[in-house]
Amino acid sequence: MQAQRDNVVSIHYVLRDTEGEVIDQSAEGQPLSYLHGHENIVPGLEKAIEGHAEGDEVRATVEPEEGYGPYREELVQKVNREAFQGVDELAPGMSFRAESDAGPMIVTIKEVEGDEVTVDGNHVLAGQTLDFTVNVAGIRPATDTEIEHGHVHDENHTHE
Repeated sequence: MQAQRDNVVSIHYVLRDTEGEVIDQSAEGQPLSYLHGHENIVPGLEKAIEGHAEGDEVRATVEPEEGYGPYREELVQKVNREAFQGVDELAPGMSFRAESDAGPMIVTIKEVEGDEVTVDGNHVLAGQTLDFTVNVAGIRPATDTEIEHGHVHDENHTHE
């Protein structure tokens, strides 16, 4: 069986930056399972895995446009500390869910100066070229429910 639309693909992966530093990886013995062809992983990686079979190793360099997108300066904004009601301590690196004109998004605090807080709505990997090494651990046909919902279900999955 090959990685193609409407198949559940399980992968072990290591993600490195262009300097070779590990950014992320799947946990030992716990492959990442996703529904192929449903935009569950970055487009460049999904394209690289397309057509591969269980046991294949895939190496892919994914440019920002096929990864987490280019870094967009307009997503960096200064907001008043009052926007963080109920949070006593604010520090760079903290992330929050925020409502925007485009819908909900995650913002990360870059800087806190008095009552002014600089937040960044870019994904932490936006603008970066990503180097993936992937081992295809398994492939199976998706269930009708998984296809309908657009993601993988496991025995603990519930929709509320």
